[in-house]
Amino acid sequence: MRRAAIVGTGAIASSHAEALRAAGDRIELVAVVDVDEARANTFAGEWGGPRVYPSLSAVLDAEKLDVVHVCTPPRAHVPLALESLAADVNVLVEKPPALSLSEIDTLIAAERNSAGRVATVFQHRFGPAAVRLRRMMSEGLLGRSMVAKSDTLWYRGDAYFDVPWRGSWDSEGGGPTMGHGIHQFDMMLSVLGPWQEIRAIAARQARDVATEDVSMALVTFADGTVASVINSVLSPRETSQLRFDFEHATVEVEHLYGYTDAHWTVTPAPGHDDVADRWREEQSAVVSGHGCQMAAFLDALDSGETPPVTMADTRNTMEFIAALYASAFTGTAVKAGQIGPDSPFYATMEGIGAPWANAR
Repeated sequence: MRRAAIVGTGAIASSHAEALRAAGDRIELVAVVDVDEARANTFAGEWGGPRVYPSLSAVLDAEKLDVVHVCTPPRAHVPLALESLAADVNVLVEKPPALSLSEIDTLIAAERNSAGRVATVFQHRFGPAAVRLRRMMSEGLLGRSMVAKSDTLWYRGDAYFDVPWRGSWDSEGGGPTMGHGIHQFDMMLSVLGPWQEIRAIAARQARDVATEDVSMALVTFADGTVASVINSVLSPRETSQLRFDFEHATVEVEHLYGYTDAHWTVTPAPGHDDVADRWREEQSAVVSGHGCQMAAFLDALDSGETPPVTMADTRNTMEFIAALYASAFTGTAVKAGQIGPDSPFYATMEGIGAPWANAR
């Protein structure tokens, strides 16, 4: 049985603890870490009594660990991952995994010198329907990809941003593009493959924050697919939507924070009813949560493979975010590979500064 520690016992930590419990005798939660000792003790009591430590350093000194789950606010993600890698321990890090492309490249370099590996939590990639969609694509059953959209239309009121680290470039790394829509467009990227160019806008419409509260992008993919992406925390009717228009069918999902097969629809093009029939051959009630990714993570460790989502996969998504901000703030199209160490958007997603920065 593998041994895991959870660092940070805020709301998302419960999803990690539940995924560990669902994995049965494959992995055990042995320790939790939080700067708030009372909160850590309460969390430990709820999840079977793992030992409580005040810091990651303390738990690494005291316990033999296989996996560290990083569930802290975003600014601490990379330092904690680096500390774990230095101890040759695998890391499962919440989104956003880092605040910049520069930090991602630091993690990639550290991973090369460690026996541990870093995986990013992008759990929607692992729901049964998403796995089936990618498989049907690879088998050629859907035909050519042509049009897609990714809409994350959520609502976060003013009180949500009273938490000190929210709404700041320095501590959160960005607005809904970094912290909310990332799950939807990451899954879109996992389906459609390499993106080629982004044209975007971002705005601060209503929330008293330093970051954007809405962004939109038009994206061209390497295979010619054109897509739109919306990331909002201003939308009272909340929904998460993905749509893929292929040559032989439209495949759609609408959910909020997790999907099952019931949230998906497949509409075949004339003469291609076999696509819908093939889709219906497999049905699942499993929710696209942390448990699905945990199973894939453990499978990879068992087989000696790099656990998904790899740093290379993560970098593609983070470069997408950096390019979206760069396009929005410069008013130009940004191509894949364009943001290197000489770009102001490499070290921070804010880059040259948001156009509204001096209007606060």
